[in-house]
Amino acid sequence: MNEPTDKKPSFFQRHKVDWVLAIILLIALGLYGYGTWKTGSANDFYTSAITSMTQSFKNFWYASFDPAGYITVDKPPVALWFMAISAKILGVSNFSVVLPSVLFGVGSVYLMYRLVTPYFGRFAGRIAALVMTITPIVVADSRTNNMDATLIYFLLLAIWMLQKSINKHNMFWLIGSFATIGFAFNIKMLQAFMIIPAMLIFYWLASNDSWKKKIGKLSLATIALVVFTLSWPLSVDMTSANSRPYEGGSQHNSVLELAFGYNGTQRLLGQTTGTGGAFKGMGSNSSKGSNQPGGNTKSNSNNKMTPPSGKMGKINPSKNMKSRGNFPGGNNRGGMKMNGKGGMGGAGGAFNIGTAGPLRLFQSALGPQISWLLPFSIIGMIAAFIGFADPKRKWYQLTTRQKHTVLWTGWLVPVYGFFSVASFFHPYYTIMLAPAIAALAGLGLAAMLDLFKRFGLNNYKAYFLPLAIVVTAGLQAWYVSSYYAWLSVLIIVVAVLASILLLVFKAKPAGKAIVIVGLLSIAVAPSFWSLTPTLAKESAAIPTAGPDLLTSGGNNSGGIGNGTVNTKLLNYLTKHQGNAKYLFATADSGTAAPYIIKTKKAVMAMGGFNGTDPAMTLSKFKQLVKSGQVKYYLDEGKSGSTNSTIVNWIKKHAKKVSASEYGGSTSTTSSSNSMTFTMKKGASAKMAKPSGKQSMSMGGGPSNMSNGTLYDLSSIY
Repeated sequence: MNEPTDKKPSFFQRHKVDWVLAIILLIALGLYGYGTWKTGSANDFYTSAITSMTQSFKNFWYASFDPAGYITVDKPPVALWFMAISAKILGVSNFSVVLPSVLFGVGSVYLMYRLVTPYFGRFAGRIAALVMTITPIVVADSRTNNMDATLIYFLLLAIWMLQKSINKHNMFWLIGSFATIGFAFNIKMLQAFMIIPAMLIFYWLASNDSWKKKIGKLSLATIALVVFTLSWPLSVDMTSANSRPYEGGSQHNSVLELAFGYNGTQRLLGQTTGTGGAFKGMGSNSSKGSNQPGGNTKSNSNNKMTPPSGKMGKINPSKNMKSRGNFPGGNNRGGMKMNGKGGMGGAGGAFNIGTAGPLRLFQSALGPQISWLLPFSIIGMIAAFIGFADPKRKWYQLTTRQKHTVLWTGWLVPVYGFFSVASFFHPYYTIMLAPAIAALAGLGLAAMLDLFKRFGLNNYKAYFLPLAIVVTAGLQAWYVSSYYAWLSVLIIVVAVLASILLLVFKAKPAGKAIVIVGLLSIAVAPSFWSLTPTLAKESAAIPTAGPDLLTSGGNNSGGIGNGTVNTKLLNYLTKHQGNAKYLFATADSGTAAPYIIKTKKAVMAMGGFNGTDPAMTLSKFKQLVKSGQVKYYLDEGKSGSTNSTIVNWIKKHAKKVSASEYGGSTSTTSSSNSMTFTMKKGASAKMAKPSGKQSMSMGGGPSNMSNGTLYDLSSIY
């Protein structure tokens, strides 16, 4: 006779642990987090803001770039709030500012599993989580203090709430879902709204409510969306300009203008403000490079590079300049190409986004970051609509699985469309596609396997799986060919052979092993690409992935969003600052950020990120100088037309400090984000690692040729 027991079931008995998922999450944590404690200051534009935000609640609320609260960064503060809290607890370091992105990245992998598994099974959920984990740009983004990893997590959280609201017939989960999108707006503005069409279509199809109830609930959800979207922006715009920092990136000190202009329509149509110039058609048929943020190099109408003056040898712009330096898989598949159509054709560059058109995301400028499994997902999506249909229903009477396929298709299509035509974005923004690709890969594979088992070779439905493997392998082989020709051949041979054998041994036990081999053939290359940011210990302002990182030592020094400090200049300024509020003033944040991070003192980035924000007037600047709040100005030659009047006034009236007193020039390191060419007399420019040789740098920060001039403003009055 068994004795009754009061022993409670264990945690593992109450919660079935998916150990495969646990392993995937550990892999994600390793890829996203390993070495982040050894990588400089990540994107120092944001690290500077985080440093400032830890010093006062006012700076925290507005996301002030500098401790004095002069100007903000050009994004909303929510993602930075998490980073600032981490930095407040652990101290400001690369690890503390990147930690939230790492955790949100891992959280996104888990959410992918939770979103797919209940409707398509564990296998599909695991595949979705794995694809999300090994998508190269997801790894690169999750290792930085940019906002993208945080944004993706909250978008997926909103989808989870939406699914829950439909399953439980609960209006409050629906309201919470749309409120979360409003919250996400304050992470990266209109980018969060890109999935709203998918949410609306899915809710309308999947909810069992009457159409009147649907309209009523969606109306309440829309109110929540508006409230959470506008609460912070309106609180800022309605605050007196004298009581808050200038809103960086805007032209009229307005968050809403920033959202719908610089971070909104201008991304689609071409940049005209915030960077000092127009970028219409960047990466497409018309590129105006003369004012591109990230360097002083100018491009003429033929996109030929005009080097800065100096004894540097000659550049022959008529020939393609190829390199693997920091542009993995460019338009010329492995290098940088200056041409009349695509601008800079290397991959991974800050502004290299290929040629606009329906196939842009498959081009080598963007593809190696995001599109390795995109063909597989698209074919899987088609197979899912066919395979998950109920033959007893009419074609428009969708099953539950088909409705969830519509959800992820609704995410993929508008985002794909945006990146196909948009004129101004960074390649790492394509992380927006990763959840849809991952979900469709998982559910699509489940559908293709089911169709392959159920139908004979005389039915087209059996061919989705081998077709998806071969087409995907072909694209991957093209991406890989610039780097490893042998691997390119291997991928094609294994994929084609596996697909043929699948058809030959379809009904035999060996079929399972062949399926695994076929899937592995298209998983090897993206897995290796995703590993490169971790191996290189990359934590970059412009995150990217690819073998170039392994030869360039990681994309984490100098250039856009990562500068260095001239110690001798810093010592001079610290010694002579006196009672001045600012350690010094300068044109842009690229020069100011490393000094703020190093000293935690206020440095005025007069024109914001790129030196072109009209945040300062000459009369106001004169008052600051006269009152002793600004004593020094460091001129790096990047004032921009907006602030040229102030700079001209400084040069006319202020006293130059002898270069021998502060080191002669601003000490910087050339960026692995930038293009560095070692000049050899009589030869075309070739990419080279930073060295002591005279070189030309195209990056966001001062190049290693830049000679900063320090002006003593106290001599004016």
